[in-house]
Amino acid sequence: MKIICIGQNYFRHALEMNSTVPANPMFFLKPDSAYLRNNHPFFLPDFSNEIHHEIEIVVKISRLGKCIEPQFAHRYYDEIGLGIDFTARDLQRECIANGWPWEMSKAFDQSACVGEFMDKSKLGDLHNIDFSLTLNGKTVQQGNTADMAFYIDDLIAYISKFMTLKIGDLIFTGTPQGIGPVHINDQLEGFIGNQKMLECRIK
Repeated sequence: MKIICIGQNYFRHALEMNSTVPANPMFFLKPDSAYLRNNHPFFLPDFSNEIHHEIEIVVKISRLGKCIEPQFAHRYYDEIGLGIDFTARDLQRECIANGWPWEMSKAFDQSACVGEFMDKSKLGDLHNIDFSLTLNGKTVQQGNTADMAFYIDDLIAYISKFMTLKIGDLIFTGTPQGIGPVHINDQLEGFIGNQKMLECRIK
């Protein structure tokens, strides 16, 4: 299983990161050891003092595909869910400043919390999905897929130019604005519309 993450796919998030949305999708990978199941706790690592939450719509690939055309991309996924891309922000800043790859700030163990999935047919217009993240009961991130720079089918088509997509692969499609730090005993809950899809306690 590959975990493929899209960076800077929401304009307001790019602004809060003092960056811009790229001309083409930008993606990076997390290993399978980054996978954290819904309701399992996330343990703060000792190598970072600034772990941030990033809530994201997640797409689960259901068919083997390579060089997929955008008009056929919808055939390659049936389910959509939520995930949290946990990020060691202090390490990421160091990596960016030195021109290093991001892996140590993004791909560490348990850094990809994945919630429940639902059939995409239940969501109606996939370009108009409301989703949110609460921290200790307070909403900290709100997004809508209408605000994506690159929509789901375009992301699948683009990624499949470079690597074969396999059944079970996960695509984290980018985070909206509102990222922030997490601390011990924080409770995170993710929602699509009003339906809770994800829960994670920080340890």
